[in-house]
Amino acid sequence: MTVQPIQPTLTLMATTFNRDQLQVQLDVLKERKAPQIALAGRSNVGKSSLVNALARRRQLAKISATPGKTRSINFYWVEPDGFALVDLPGYGYARCSHEERRHWAKLIEYYLTDRSELGALALLLDCRIPPQALDRDLADFASGQGIPLLPVLTKIDKCSQTERAKRQQEWSRLLGGISPLAVSSKEMRGIDALWAAIRSHAAAD
Repeated sequence: MTVQPIQPTLTLMATTFNRDQLQVQLDVLKERKAPQIALAGRSNVGKSSLVNALARRRQLAKISATPGKTRSINFYWVEPDGFALVDLPGYGYARCSHEERRHWAKLIEYYLTDRSELGALALLLDCRIPPQALDRDLADFASGQGIPLLPVLTKIDKCSQTERAKRQQEWSRLLGGISPLAVSSKEMRGIDALWAAIRSHAAAD
């Protein structure tokens, strides 16, 4: 008889807006000796929807019709595993001021630098568009920091199977053979496989 894994639960631990608040939360996790898995992606890639799909709750992460509205780093505690899922702000939204974009880029960089307890960076990639420079830059930066990458192709319900396969092949070539997991938050496709990958990376940290 196959034993089904326990469905993880997510609880919002903290919302941080600046470096001092972020460091306080990182210190809390360090004291707990808790692994972390980070989620990152361009504005409008569907990150908040994915957090809600992972939690199987509709409004844990607030979803806005305006891309780039989420301007915080949110920490979610995962039970029963005992690790943190860290939701980084969306990047690349042109309507934000240059100063605001620079602020969040610096905060993301600060979070990713020398984060030895970071088990992986889940890089969310929109299946509808070809690889973008900002995504490639973040992937390269994470690799340079020695952070394992977990690429995730989002919104596959809005792509044909041919488009999805093309995106996976493109990113696999760029990421040295790592093929993105394909998910749909709307249809809950691939969510269990993503949870398995996230938990595996957290346990390996």
